[in-house]
Amino acid sequence: MLKALLLLPLFGAAVLSLLPSRSVDLLRHLASLVAAATMVCAFLLLVDFDSGSAEIQFFDTRPWNPRVGSHLALGVDGVSLPMVLLATVLCFVAIFSSTGIRSGARLYFSLLLVLETSLLIVFTARDWSLFYVCWELTLIPLFFLIDRLGGGNRHRAALNFVLYTLGGSVFMLIALLLLYDVAPGHSFAMADMAAGGAQLPVRTQILVFLGLLLGFGVKMPIVPLHGWLPLAHVEAPSAVSILLSGILLKMGAYGLIRAAATLPAAVQVLQNGLALLALISLLYGAVLAWRQTDLKAMIAYSSISHMGVVLLGIAALNPAGLSGALTQMVAHGLVAGLLFLLIGLLYERTHTRDLAGYGSLNRIAPRFAVFLVFTLLASVGLPGSAGFIAELQVLVGAYGRWGGWLMVLSMALLVSAAYALRAIRCLSTGPERPFGSTPAGVAHFADLKRSECAAAWLLIAGIVGIGFYPAPLLRLMASSVGRLAQHFGV
Repeated sequence: MLKALLLLPLFGAAVLSLLPSRSVDLLRHLASLVAAATMVCAFLLLVDFDSGSAEIQFFDTRPWNPRVGSHLALGVDGVSLPMVLLATVLCFVAIFSSTGIRSGARLYFSLLLVLETSLLIVFTARDWSLFYVCWELTLIPLFFLIDRLGGGNRHRAALNFVLYTLGGSVFMLIALLLLYDVAPGHSFAMADMAAGGAQLPVRTQILVFLGLLLGFGVKMPIVPLHGWLPLAHVEAPSAVSILLSGILLKMGAYGLIRAAATLPAAVQVLQNGLALLALISLLYGAVLAWRQTDLKAMIAYSSISHMGVVLLGIAALNPAGLSGALTQMVAHGLVAGLLFLLIGLLYERTHTRDLAGYGSLNRIAPRFAVFLVFTLLASVGLPGSAGFIAELQVLVGAYGRWGGWLMVLSMALLVSAAYALRAIRCLSTGPERPFGSTPAGVAHFADLKRSECAAAWLLIAGIVGIGFYPAPLLRLMASSVGRLAQHFGV
């Protein structure tokens, strides 16, 4: 099932490349079908997954380059399986909702499916060489998706994204090669490199971990490595923004968790520094989100703030904090994906993302208004949403480590609430804006269609389901999180 999960999107991309480019609807329907089948395969893994075990499950390995000790090693545990499920759900939503793509549809849908395969291999790789190759492979489809199909400043956005990521990846590669040099038998297997890393002096471990932190910190992103994110989000097509914010940022956090498990002594020394970076990202992202007038830019900066919560949970190095970080990764993926979906559909109808351009959306398009208000409230941890469960766990874990310093986190959450309430006020109050075209000059555009509502409801079901009944997700992660905490003596 794991092999089918990884190969199905790649096979779908190959089939799409053989179809005529004029058959846009056929291309979208087939891509949606492939993405839906991949999502079903991912959820079928849950049937045979033993959540009571912290071991790697569905493990499979094949020699890739025996001379250098690299293998095509795949497997999942309680940390990676939630990311696999999130990736398949968001890829399906991104493809299914891409109704506005008419030009270059064959390239667009093929690249999205190739991107999905790369993402899934990153989350299931048990060999650092395979992880690194697919980490870099995600750049190729994303570069062309932004550069060919993005907004007016798309060339600069695509180049910034690639240069930032490649710059961080250089340090990651150097760090991995240093670990490879001390791994037993010169193997890239994650377990072997962790065993080799444990033999290094603590000072050397810190230097190696800092190299990994630069690579993963660009993708999360951590302030001040975030420069590519706002521009890429604003210029990328909305479906690509769903994947950028919903799952690409989680690649960085996931890699950082694996790096922490590989070099636990270094993480313990740098624990307070990581917490400081997290709090800076929290406040910086929240304040800049509050100041934005472009809806996409607002969500981009809010993503920096939310990933700061993830970093704080990782830095706590205890089960509550680590569990909260993973839950926040899932929660933010669902919420950010839904926000970008709604704003993308709104932009297709109104051709503006300026907050000042909207007003009384609840009278013009009530379904849009209800979904947007709910999602903005969920993004700041509304009780009953997945974000509330995640932030509560991170608060508990961080309080157990730093106590009263968590007042700073409370301030950041208040700023987050301020930008969400400001956006709700601008969208739902004031005069109706003349987007369109009625004799009386009253704003008028089509509300959400049934298919668009179905895509939104899929994400809302995840947000509310985890918010009211988080036990299945927490059970899924518990054993792996417990073993991870044991690496840090907790």
